Amino acid sequence: MYVVKSPLPDADLKTVSEALQGALVDLVDLSLVAKQIHWNVVGSRFRSVHLQLDEVVDTARQHSDTVAERASALGVPPDGRAATVASSSGIGKVADGWVKDVDAVGTLVDALGAVITRMRERVNATGEADPVSQDIFIQITGDLEKHHWMFQAENG
Repeated sequence: MYVVKSPLPDADLKTVSEALQGALVDLVDLSLVAKQIHWNVVGSRFRSVHLQLDEVVDTARQHSDTVAERASALGVPPDGRAATVASSSGIGKVADGWVKDVDAVGTLVDALGAVITRMRERVNATGEADPVSQDIFIQITGDLEKHHWMFQAENG
């Protein structure tokens, strides 16, 4: 069996692989949370919030693929299985059933805030270990912060 080998030293690879796996889990969960709320949002701002949620889903899915492929390129098998995501995501639980638009926005503000906090930690952790991965985390953080701002402005 062919195994992909990383050019990074073992200590750096450990730091980077943990950061990439954590980011993958958070991004997969963020896409699921946003889609769950997308299906259940109700209220006078239904359409705008509904569409805005899909933008978050698209961003999270795109970045999760980038993160998983970076892990693979470094010889680290990415794990986006449901059980892994459920046991290690930094996003809180989402209420079931219909979600009032104002609550949907608040839930996304909280979820995005949690993921952004963890992404910034990954930016710091990977700076010396692997600037290439750090650059990916910087891009993700910038995109998520834009969504965070827009959702905060919804309830301003």
